[in-house]
Amino acid sequence: MEKQELKKKYKNSEIPMGIYKITNLANGKIFVGSSRNLDARINRHKFELKFGSESNKELLNDIKQFGEKSFEFEIIDLLKYKDEPDYDYTEDLETLEELWKEKIKSLGKQVYNSN
Repeated sequence: MEKQELKKKYKNSEIPMGIYKITNLANGKIFVGSSRNLDARINRHKFELKFGSESNKELLNDIKQFGEKSFEFEIIDLLKYKDEPDYDYTEDLETLEELWKEKIKSLGKQVYNSN
């Protein structure tokens, strides 16, 4: 019975969504991203960087140059779920991501995926 309860609780739990950053500790440059599933997206970045399939070539080149240990992955902002089951969070996440990019640039930091 306990196993079934744990499965039900997991299925009904809210998956953390919001903004994350990848910081190059060697040069201070930052990648900012957003996702409806932060844990899965961060794991995907780690996998893509490790196996050379990361789409941001500058980030990929830096990880090759400085090594995996020179990068820090961090969730920096969580977006709360609304009471509307069919709500589309795409625009909210995109706006929040752009705000974070601007905030980081205003601090004098370089952003890998700056527009």
